[in-house]
Amino acid sequence: MLEVKWMTLLIGLIIGIILGSILGILTSWGDILGYLIAAIYVGYSVGGNYQNGAIHGVLVGAIASLIVLIISLMGLGVPYAANVIAAGLMAIITVMIFALVIGAVSGALGGIIGVLLKLRVK
Repeated sequence: MLEVKWMTLLIGLIIGIILGSILGILTSWGDILGYLIAAIYVGYSVGGNYQNGAIHGVLVGAIASLIVLIISLMGLGVPYAANVIAAGLMAIITVMIFALVIGAVSGALGGIIGVLLKLRVK
């Protein structure tokens, strides 16, 4: 049975939100890189097997991507958020689903990479 390490997950979320917001403003793929870095940290910290790292990474990537998207839609982040709001509710829902999937996939990859790094260091 998987035991979620909440403190590590919380630290990873903070890292993912901060890096996702800052790097997302600097470059178009920067937010995904921020989630990936946060998930690598989480995967490295939780250790265990690939499944454990991937699940923790998915949680970090998915949650951080949705939080960064919501911040962006409120006008506090990425400048193109006003265009997304103007496009209507369906566009917002589509973007949220896309952000969730991309965040989850990058989080899973980062979690696996983190576990591999920890196994390699030992």
